[in-house]
Amino acid sequence: MKAAQHTTYNKNNIALTMVDIAKPTIAQHQVLIKVKAAGVNPLDNMISRGEVKMIVPYKLPQTAGNEVVGVVEQVGSNVKQFAVGDRVFGRLPLDHIGAFAEYVAVDAKALAKVPEYLTDVEAAAVPLTALTIMQALDLMQAQAGKTIFISGGTGGVGGMAIPIAKAKGLTVMTNGDGANAERVLALGADRFIDYKTEDYTKLIKDVDYVLDTLGGAETEKQMSIMKKGGHLVSLRAMPNGAFAKRMKLPIAKQLLFEAAGHKFDKMATKYGVHYHFIFVESNGQQLQEVADIFTKLEIKPSIDTVYPFEEVNAALDKVANGRSRGKTVLSFDKH
Repeated sequence: MKAAQHTTYNKNNIALTMVDIAKPTIAQHQVLIKVKAAGVNPLDNMISRGEVKMIVPYKLPQTAGNEVVGVVEQVGSNVKQFAVGDRVFGRLPLDHIGAFAEYVAVDAKALAKVPEYLTDVEAAAVPLTALTIMQALDLMQAQAGKTIFISGGTGGVGGMAIPIAKAKGLTVMTNGDGANAERVLALGADRFIDYKTEDYTKLIKDVDYVLDTLGGAETEKQMSIMKKGGHLVSLRAMPNGAFAKRMKLPIAKQLLFEAAGHKFDKMATKYGVHYHFIFVESNGQQLQEVADIFTKLEIKPSIDTVYPFEEVNAALDKVANGRSRGKTVLSFDKH
């Protein structure tokens, strides 16, 4: 089968190599998926550049791709929740990625059934982002009735974070380009702040939770609008010691991350809040919960560009250098 592989870690070259390899065989707890579509993410390029080595040291060559949609072709003897022919999707386990291939063997616990109303390409935009949000809300210990500020809510993350947070009973505030206000309010946001004309730090205070999608100077600004004891989860700032412990990294790496994230821990102490960093893991159960929420609301993720699998490097380049208005996806359907 054809697969796109990382063959070296290279800061200046994110291109993958197309190779022919054997179709995978499955273990008792796995299913074999014929891949229909795969999401293309900044994470894929971070892996190529060697930026994730500290968290997940992949042995090269490694078939790339973290997010998969496909049809179950074979089921391991211990798998009860899926049958041949089921359409499934998932964020692949950290230690067993490989969505950029014609087939992939996946631990059944990482998968959920694709909502019927979504096409394969649309479904490829869901797992990574949706699980990031579910896991962020878990880290925050988010409770219904509390408030959350989602920074930069007009992007792809916001498009999923807002309806998921609403479904979990939170009051949602967000900011972004005013041109998108209507679309974001339609997703369920309770308050929209136009960053071009308004400063959220002057308009809102005492927020329980923050999902920081921006990083940089914005992380501290967002801490300043929070209630004492509140929780901020950042997708863009630095990993810290607590993150390394949670990921069960070796002690030496825990100490390194503790030093790297010290600035943010100190900042959090200054504002009396909790700072968390997240690196999304596979979780079929959480993804099924998302699929159920999405089915009820018929949420359609926004897709930017669809590339045929053969053009994987053009897709990776688009994610690295192009301005996106949604997800970049690889399609494996032969036209």
